[in-house]
Formats: sequence, structure tokens, C-alpha cells
Amino acid sequence: MDPYLVLKWVHILSSTVLFGLGAGTAYYFWMAHLSRDARTIATVGSMVVTADWIFTGTSGIVQPVSGLLLAVSAGYDLGASWLVATYILYAIAFACWAPVVWLRIRARDLASAAAAAKGELPPEYFRVMRLWFALGWPAFIGLAGTFWLMVAKPDLW
Repeated sequence: MDPYLVLKWVHILSSTVLFGLGAGTAYYFWMAHLSRDARTIATVGSMVVTADWIFTGTSGIVQPVSGLLLAVSAGYDLGASWLVATYILYAIAFACWAPVVWLRIRARDLASAAAAAKGELPPEYFRVMRLWFALGWPAFIGLAGTFWLMVAKPDLW
């Protein structure tokens, strides 16, 4: 079997997990949030945080490693404009994703405490969720842009 094709398959599969699971967990966490039910938010929050660490985190590490190996194997100039733009977009996505995970954990914990006390979600929960929502968009757009760059490979400058 051709090692390049295996590496390419790993890279594509990993990117699909990263993007798909990232979007999927964000959707389910947002839907739980819209319920305003602390128990639902705590339960869904626990599931999506676990999925983030296991799947999104793992694929987030595999992506730059497999991408670099692919670029070198294919003979691409690592300073090509489309690759430089990819590095930047991926760094932005990661810089937003890392705090998003922490914010999800914080929101889950606040919801868990409210559910245990049979109380309302505290104002801090809503502040955390506003920031989570705001940081999620640049991460999503950064990864979508990275996908486009990987497929189109445009000469940007």
C-alpha cells in the first residue's frame, strides 16, 4: 500500500472528525443551552466535553502532523501562500478552540451546581456561554477556510 495514500486518508479522516465533531458537539451543547434546563445542560455538557478531549483533541493533534508530512511527501513548498494561510487559520481556530473547551467545562460545572441545588442557572453561566458562542465562530470559520485552502490550493500572493 502506498504510504502517501495512507497518510492522506488519515489526514482526511482526521479533518472530518475535527470539523464534524466540532460542529456536532457545538450544536448539541447550544441546543441544551437553549433549553435553559440545568440538568440537560449538565448532562449534554459532560458528553460533549468528553468527546472534545477524546476525538476533537486527538484529531487536532493529528492534523498538523499529518498535514506537514503530506506537504513534505508531496514536495510542496512549506512557504507556499496557501500553506502559510492554512497555518494562520489553523492557529486561529486552535487559539479559539482551547478556551472554548475550558468555557464548556465551566458552563457544564455551573449547570451541574445549579441542577444539584435545584436552582436557576447563575448569571455567570450566561456570561460564559456568550463568550463560548463568540469564540466558536472564528474557530468554525478558520477550519472551514482551512478546508477550502486544502482543496483549492490557491496562489494567494
